[in-house]
Amino acid sequence: MVSRRSFNWMLGGAAAGLAVGRPADAVARPLGERKVAMVPFKTAPFPYSGKMPNSDVDFLDVNHNGRLGHTSQRGGIYWQDQTYSDNRVLLAAPAAFDPNKRLAVVVYFHGNGGQLERDVLNRQAVVDQIEASKLNAVLVAPQFAVDALDSSAGNFWNEGAFSAFMQEAAMRLATLIGDPRLAHEFAASTILLAAYSGGYDPAAFVLDNGDEARRLRGVMLLDALFGEEDKFADWIEKRYKTSFFASAYTDASSDANQALEGLLRQQDVPILDALPKRIGTQTVCFLRTPETADHNDFVTDAWTHWPLEDVLSRIT
Repeated sequence: MVSRRSFNWMLGGAAAGLAVGRPADAVARPLGERKVAMVPFKTAPFPYSGKMPNSDVDFLDVNHNGRLGHTSQRGGIYWQDQTYSDNRVLLAAPAAFDPNKRLAVVVYFHGNGGQLERDVLNRQAVVDQIEASKLNAVLVAPQFAVDALDSSAGNFWNEGAFSAFMQEAAMRLATLIGDPRLAHEFAASTILLAAYSGGYDPAAFVLDNGDEARRLRGVMLLDALFGEEDKFADWIEKRYKTSFFASAYTDASSDANQALEGLLRQQDVPILDALPKRIGTQTVCFLRTPETADHNDFVTDAWTHWPLEDVLSRIT
């Protein structure tokens, strides 16, 4: 495993900051141009041939003349070779990314019906939003079920899988930027996890498994709470004093957000109903968006244009 270093970075909040990775020595200049790549990963969420979580049922529960498939609750049968075999990950670094400065890794989990290039890169403009936020961060976005009504987490259901994925991501990011020495910095830097829609399922299991717990310091849900409220509640209760949590939602995920908020109030977790100017530790926020916000376009138009940019820009 890549060795870790200890760094400090004061983020947002009037009371406290978040620790993130920072290079000890200057290693490069700002990139000057955007770096984007679709990279196959050995530790990607898919392919996956294990069991369903907390079950003895095989994920690939359909065998049609040797062709394996999975029965999705919403979409029916999806075939492994079409839907669950893409192990690519979208990696990106904005043109202004400076490896000499404090840095963070934004991990983005797309929703149902998602494809990395068509949706995450182009339609949802996730790289553009990170760049516009001015946060010195890079992007890691794995492919889950391809263009399917399925929120399955695949390998991320298993404890330790996300940690292995992030270690590989550190090396792949260093290669993308062209400086292998940066692998150590990416392996130690803060992780900010953003999930949209069906991305709630892998996000919930990553938090529940405790993977990368020491450096996963922020969770952003973009109309992305459709179950597993207890897993989110447990993480927030344990981590909110050293991390932040923000969930913005429409009517589509209103019930689950209200249920989670109720669980947290029972534990006396302080809750905000609007995003603070600065986001730091002890920020727990539930933002009910205007009726004009549409679930399908939520990543680009919600309470504001480019909502992911808005959240990231508040992390100072």
